[in-house]
Amino acid sequence: MFFLFVFLCDAKMCAFRGKMREAALLLTHCLLVCLLLSSSQAARQGQDLRCGACRALVDEMEWAISQIDPKKMIQTGSFRINPDGSQSIREVPLARSEGNLLELMESICERMGDYGERTDPSTNRKSYVRIKSRSGEAMDLSEASLDSRVTASMKFACETIVEQHEDEIIEFFAHETDNVKDKLCSKRTDLCDHALKMTHDEL
Repeated sequence: MFFLFVFLCDAKMCAFRGKMREAALLLTHCLLVCLLLSSSQAARQGQDLRCGACRALVDEMEWAISQIDPKKMIQTGSFRINPDGSQSIREVPLARSEGNLLELMESICERMGDYGERTDPSTNRKSYVRIKSRSGEAMDLSEASLDSRVTASMKFACETIVEQHEDEIIEFFAHETDNVKDKLCSKRTDLCDHALKMTHDEL
């Protein structure tokens, strides 16, 4: 009888331990799924931020360039005399000269403080929109949020883009005038989803 009791107890204990192992495995599985989902969401939000910063940077550069008289020209090239007596000098618009573009890029990321964050309720994707009008007109802020976190994140993302893609930015703004956002932010740098259509133009 004693041995039967011990046997039954051992059987119950084994069954209990088996259920505990199953529960532990299930918990581990759930934790892994949660971590993967969290990691995926963080990666998507990081891409949304970099994409938004790139497109906002393009908007700000285009606006700054538009404020300079397009008729103003500047001489670039070498003032050295070539063997044939000529000089390798050419005139280019001041607004799109390399020197002016570099100067604009030094302060362009300060303007990220004029952007707020908007969340698409159906996809949970983030976009970044200008919430301070350059002309002083009132803007619709009902769907956008602005706080120090958004400002700091946008500024940091913008500065990183300028640092890592300085040559591409100068190349595009020196020569391109059409669809620079998609060409620079999607096709050249891959900072945005190719199929993602977002606008940051001022209202």
